Amino acid sequence: MNGTRRKPDVRAEAALALADVALGGASLRDVMERHAPRLPDPRDRALLSALLNQGTRWWVRFDAALDRLLDKPLRRREPAIHALAVLGLVQLEVLGMPSYAAVAATVEAARSLRKPRLAGLLNAVLRRWQREREQHLAALDATPATRHAHPTWMVQAIAHDWPGQAEAIFSADNIEPPLMLRVQRRRSDRESLLAALVEAGVEAHIHAWLDDAIVLTHSTDVTRLPGFAEGHFAVQDGAAQVAADVLDAKDGMRVLDACAAPGGKACHVLERAAVDLTALEFEPARLPRIAQNLQRLGLEAKVVRGDASEPAEWWDGVPYQRILIDAPCSAMGVMRRRPDVRLHRRESDIPALVKQQQRILAGLWSTLAPGGRLVYATCSLLRAENQDVIEAFLATMPDAHVLPLSLPAGYAAGPGWQLLPGDDGLDGMFYAALEKRA
Repeated sequence: MNGTRRKPDVRAEAALALADVALGGASLRDVMERHAPRLPDPRDRALLSALLNQGTRWWVRFDAALDRLLDKPLRRREPAIHALAVLGLVQLEVLGMPSYAAVAATVEAARSLRKPRLAGLLNAVLRRWQREREQHLAALDATPATRHAHPTWMVQAIAHDWPGQAEAIFSADNIEPPLMLRVQRRRSDRESLLAALVEAGVEAHIHAWLDDAIVLTHSTDVTRLPGFAEGHFAVQDGAAQVAADVLDAKDGMRVLDACAAPGGKACHVLERAAVDLTALEFEPARLPRIAQNLQRLGLEAKVVRGDASEPAEWWDGVPYQRILIDAPCSAMGVMRRRPDVRLHRRESDIPALVKQQQRILAGLWSTLAPGGRLVYATCSLLRAENQDVIEAFLATMPDAHVLPLSLPAGYAAGPGWQLLPGDDGLDGMFYAALEKRA
């Protein structure tokens, strides 16, 4: 023994993390934050990220493949080895790694997990896949859920609500999304930031119709980009940047951003106009994130903990001219960016989410000034959470008037507008704008 510490095995770390996500219900972000610090080499952290993201994205497909390859399932008995087998298939079929290297490294990871007796089984499973690959792929492609790597209920729900666009949605969900920045226009401008990025060797371009968006060709550590420390930009998908356009806040207005964490939309509104903004958030643990984003970008807002559906608990009685409701939802519009949603969301969650959305909308309407505008937004694709919620609200609220809304991408959706995943490179989001009649 020379006292040298053994280098962590990236695939072993990825298997433990993926098992936590897919079989234990942990969030992808949390397991990344927990496992990445164990890997000092940036290249290993990048591989961990690729394995975890693609392993989560394609879990439904390759988890089912293992049922065809194994006589006895490993999910419950050996969850980390089961996840490692999924990652072996992901390396072969998604990441395109050389088969000899992917198989050997995956088998070695089983030994790193102190499961040497299962290393041979893992090797046999991956070799069998290679021999019988075409017939297994054909069987997986024969069923929509395993073809698209989405749970059956999601496939059916999306196909029901968006029959003409369903195939494009599934395809977009399974492609790594671009990284988008939002320039902090009070501290920089888009042309200067783009020039600084290009000078630093970062491939980037401006978005076709979003005024503050820059699209990076490749994902990267944004903290190392020029201007990050100075608060010249924030990371925010373009679909979320639409919120500030639809809200159209003007200088001097009183603005409420409900369900505000992590604060991206609130910051964007403050960058656009000198407003008196309150950022409201129900979860206490998420409040510091709002404050951190405001501080880094040099912005000020009142950050309040409260239930948006119960304004009597926190509202001072002075009406708002603008209200943004970024409502809790199924998050089915952001599954390309948050692939763990497809593993954690259940069909039975939707009715409770709809009731919560209805309560928030009804509760906040009383705080809107006559002539004021309320913007309802979700990152869902489901009509039940989007246009149905707005239509039900309009049926009971005679002083609510729909403002016309049209974007260069997406589709009219009843009283609102729906962006679908991949539309002009954006995530899926729904927007509706309501005005309170004076």
